[in-house]
Formats: sequence, C-alpha cells, structure tokens
Amino acid sequence: MSRVAVSLKPTAGFCIKSSTLQPATLRVASDVLPGQNSLEPQSTHTAVPKAHKVFVNIAWDKSVPPPPEGNEEAIQRAMRGEDDTDHPNPDAWFVPVVVSEAKQDTDKAGNPSLVFDCIYNSTIRARTLRDPLFKTFIQELALQRIEAQSSLVLSRRISIPNIASKGKLLPRTVLIPSSLGLAPKKPLIEEIDATAGPTTVSVDNVKPDVPTKGILKSPTPGAPPSTASRPTWSWSKAESDGAIEITIALPYLTHALVPQTILDLESRRLVLSVPSRPPLDINFGVSDAEIVATAHGTADADTALKLKRERALDVDNARAEWRVAEGVLVVTA
Repeated sequence: MSRVAVSLKPTAGFCIKSSTLQPATLRVASDVLPGQNSLEPQSTHTAVPKAHKVFVNIAWDKSVPPPPEGNEEAIQRAMRGEDDTDHPNPDAWFVPVVVSEAKQDTDKAGNPSLVFDCIYNSTIRARTLRDPLFKTFIQELALQRIEAQSSLVLSRRISIPNIASKGKLLPRTVLIPSSLGLAPKKPLIEEIDATAGPTTVSVDNVKPDVPTKGILKSPTPGAPPSTASRPTWSWSKAESDGAIEITIALPYLTHALVPQTILDLESRRLVLSVPSRPPLDINFGVSDAEIVATAHGTADADTALKLKRERALDVDNARAEWRVAEGVLVVTA
C-alpha cells in the first residue's frame, strides 16, 4: 500500500483514563535523539501489569484525513454498528485515526502509567462537543484501535480527568495511506501507522458487544422521551471520608442500557445521557439564578444549590456503581 509522510501538530481535545485488564508486553516509544529520523521506530519493550493506568489523549489535526462525505443516516448506521462486517460496504462511513505508540508517564500520585495519543481530523471536533453519543463513539474507537495496535486489553470503566491532555502533544510525522487523500473506499475504520517524534467516571462495567472494526453499538430506537422518564437525583456527604455521593434514580435501567449510557463528570458538573430518554445535566458551576432557571422543580434547584455550596467533585478518584436491580446509578466523587 502506497503511503505518504504527513507532518502533524495536534491540538489537545480531552483525555480519558482507563486501565489494563490483564498483563501484557508492550512496545513503548523512546525519545527521538537529535539527528535521528522521526519516522524510524525508536522504542523498547516493557512488561505491563494488570490494572496499569492508561491515559488516552483525544486530539485534533487538520492534516489527518477526514471521514468521507456521508449523510446523517450513514453516520448513524456506522455509530450503531449496523454495517455488515462480513460483507463490508465500500461506501460505508468511517473515521480515520492516527494512534501513537505508548509513552511512559506517571499519574498524580507518581505511579507509572501509559499514554497514547489518538488524533482525528479537526472537522469532527464540533460534533464531538455537541453530540454525547458521537463523543462516546470516538472514545470507543480510540480504545479499540489501541487494542488492535498493541497487546493491551483495556477496561471500559473510563474516566475523563479535568485536563486537556496527559503530557504535551508533540509534533510528529506519520505515514498515511495515500488512497485516503483521494477517494476513500476503505473498511469502516482505517488503521493508520504513526510514529511519535474526561464521562470522567466509570460508565461501563462490561466491554460493549461491538464489531471488531471499532463500532460502538447504540440501542434500537424506541418510544420518544417523556418528562415522566426524566432521571431524578439526590446527594449526600459521607461522614467517614467526606466523599460526595450522588444517587440518580433510573427506574427504566436495564443491563443492556448500561454500556450505551454516557456519563460525563467534571469538577462542578455531571451530565448523564441515556438513549431515548431525557438527559440529566447537573451544573452547579453556574450562578444561583441560572441553576433555579434551568431546574425542573423546586426540589431540583434546592438540591443543586446545596451541592454548589460544597467542594468541587474529586474527578480523578471518582467512581460509579450501576445498581440495575434497584434502578439507580451511584456516583462517588
């Protein structure tokens, strides 16, 4: 396959944090020394234990090939994983992504961790910001491409730290199939070789049942959302360690919905998006007047105002527990 060298200067988007589910041996990128060609592999092999932290930088660059032209139906079909993986459609919509080799780093506590950069074309940034399902789609795509490129198996219990990227995003030169710059007729997700030169909280206890080409499945469209199905919530503070516990009531919760639900946590905001249901947006980083104006009732406003008076949420150490039998999600931060 003919490839061309392309120079990238990626811009940070957001970072997700995962962990390894089993031990592995991994090729880790080394620093490029002066005088060395950045296209020449500079790496070593290292043993990676189970439960090792992995940070994934989602970044943008206009020089990464963009997805092909596609109508909304084709895009939604791709996101739902409805294309036949046994008989690929040459006109299927796909998203090219540049995946770096792993880099060694440390977390806030000084413990060893790994960092990958996943770089997408800048044109998909806007949709990622406004469409929670699309954001989850490219997160899952990034995790699956890392797994395909390495020997790692990554947890889908992910979090989104309150940082734009883990470490500095460095300029790099990558080799990209020349056909992507012309008329792409590729599988749904095209792997691109690369040589390097926050849901802020657990949203998924089981790896979703997705096709091997990197598709995050969405639920079958159901009845239109109703206000009766809007999530309700409350919070409390643990006396033992001061942890803030937010309990969200989801009476319609099923095991099938868990891997398709998006939970995005920031230091002063929680957004929960359940397919075919009204979203829950708890934003206590705004003014009191805005909290009252956007609340769905006096109780909601009072609860949010009291939470605002407390400390910011501990995003880095946040965790979530799905209690399907009780129909609740408990977020501890």
